[in-house]
Amino acid sequence: MHHISTPLVSKALSNRGQHSISYTLSRSHSVIVEYTHDSDTDMFQIGRSTENMIDFVVTDTSPGGGAAEGPSAQSTISRYACRILCDRRPPYTARIYAAGFDASSNIFLGERAAKWRTPDGLMDGLTTNGVLVMHPAGGFSEDSAPGVWREISVCGNVYTLRDSRSAQQRGKLVESESNVLQDGSLIDLCGATLLWRTPAGLLRAPTLKQLEAQRQEANAARPQCPVGLSTLAFPSPARGRTAPDKQQPWVYVRCGHVHGYHGWGCRRERGPQERECPLCRLVGPYVPLWLGQEAGLCLDPGPPSHAFAPCGHVCSEKTARYWAQTPLPHGTHAFHAACPFCGAWLTGEHGCVRLIFQGPLD
Repeated sequence: MHHISTPLVSKALSNRGQHSISYTLSRSHSVIVEYTHDSDTDMFQIGRSTENMIDFVVTDTSPGGGAAEGPSAQSTISRYACRILCDRRPPYTARIYAAGFDASSNIFLGERAAKWRTPDGLMDGLTTNGVLVMHPAGGFSEDSAPGVWREISVCGNVYTLRDSRSAQQRGKLVESESNVLQDGSLIDLCGATLLWRTPAGLLRAPTLKQLEAQRQEANAARPQCPVGLSTLAFPSPARGRTAPDKQQPWVYVRCGHVHGYHGWGCRRERGPQERECPLCRLVGPYVPLWLGQEAGLCLDPGPPSHAFAPCGHVCSEKTARYWAQTPLPHGTHAFHAACPFCGAWLTGEHGCVRLIFQGPLD
C-alpha cells in the first residue's frame, strides 16, 4: 500500500502488468493498493464495457425482457461492475468483489466514492451504484426462501444496504456473512440482476427435454375453452414468441380461469387491458400464456400449474411462489418482485395465480 499525491496517480499506475486499486482521499492525497498474481484462482470480470478484460458483458434490461432504450452512456451499470474469483481446486469456491479492473489493470475510487480505512490499517470502499447480493435461504431448491440483500465492497466484505443506492455513508459490516456465492445467489448491478447457478445445482434443475415433455403432457390433456369449447394447446418454443397461436391458452390473471382468445368482455372504463371473466365475473388483465423455457430459473421439475401476473409466463407452483416473494432492487432504494423469464414487474396480491383448466367434455 502506497500513499501518493493525487496528481501523480496516473504515473504511478502506468504499469499495466501490476493490478492496483487507487483510493482518492482528497485532491492532494491518494492511497494505492497493489495486488499480486494468484496461481490458485481464476478471475472473471462482469460489466457494461465491451473491452477485452470484461469476460461477461451485461446491458440494462427493461421490464418485459427488452433492452433498455437510449444510449449506453445513460446506463446505470458500471463499465467495470464486479469481479468473481474462482478457486481452481475443488470445491471451486467463487467469491464476488465490487468493481473490476480496467484496461490498465486499475480500479479507481474517486473522491466522492464511499471509502474508508479498515481496523487493520488497509483500505476498502463501495462503487457508485453498488453491487448487491442476495443468497437464498435453504439453497436454490423447492424448499428455498428469499434471503436478505447485502452490499459487497471492493475488498469483498459484506455490509447492510445504504440508505440509497449511491449514498456515501456505508451500511454496517456483517461479519457473520461472506462474499462466497451459493447456488441461486442473485447479483444486482443496478440495471440488471444476475442469477448464479452451480454445476451441482443445475443437475437438480429440470432439463429442456423435461420442459418439452411437460408441454406435450399438458397438451395431451386436451384442455378446452369453457366458453368456445375449442381445444387449447401451448405452442412449441420453436415458433418463438411473435404472436399468440390460434390455439393458445389465455388467462384472466385475477382468477386463473383459462380460456381461448375472444374479443368480448372488455371493461374499457377500467382500462384497455381489463376484461371480465365469463365464469366468475372478476375483472382484470386477460393475457396469453407462455411456458417459461429457461430451465435454470426453475426450482423444481414440477408441472406448469401457475402463471405470473401480468405477463402470463407459466411454471411450477414452487418456482412461481419463490420468485413472486423475491424482491429485486429497483431504482435507488425500491424493491419489487419480477417475472424471472421476462423481467416484468409483478402485480396483484400474490404476483402469480393458479391456473384453472377445463378438461374435454368427452
